[in-house]
Amino acid sequence: MSVPRTMWRTGMPLALTFSLAVPVAAFAAVPGGPGAPAVVASSAADPAASPAVEGSPSSVRDRVAAFYGAYVDALTGRRDTALASALRSHYLTKEFRDRLASWERKNNADGIFRSQNTPRAWRVTYDNSGAGHAWTSVRLTWGDDKHPTYTYLTVQSDLSTKLISDIKEAPTPSPMPTGGGAR
Repeated sequence: MSVPRTMWRTGMPLALTFSLAVPVAAFAAVPGGPGAPAVVASSAADPAASPAVEGSPSSVRDRVAAFYGAYVDALTGRRDTALASALRSHYLTKEFRDRLASWERKNNADGIFRSQNTPRAWRVTYDNSGAGHAWTSVRLTWGDDKHPTYTYLTVQSDLSTKLISDIKEAPTPSPMPTGGGAR
């Protein structure tokens, strides 16, 4: 059976467009709205092997990760300082915003990053909780892929509101010992 030339001319471009549009649509959807961690699909052929990121508004760690993700995005490329300010209003306590403004005037740096620059990546891990607060560790990644450097922050959140109430520089973790062990 031969395919008529007109079907080939219209069908092939449509098939190619559809095959390219499906993976793009998978990346375009952002569950949870703006600033929420997105589900990332690395291969349309094997979705089970794709890494996924989940989030919950009741998780302090997830809220800190959502804040840092959205804040970095707002200040990367075409800087959107209005969005960055709105994110601060939404995720930080009023008292902390006031202290942060004072710190920023004194240090001439962005208090969220404790730097004048914007990091290229971040990682948030749960650290501890008690006395109405939870602490997360934020690792900021600087430099390029071949030579990354890291800074670490401890972020305090109020458990009752899930709002960030303090950010402090944290010491760089010491590398894990290799081989030998203790003697």
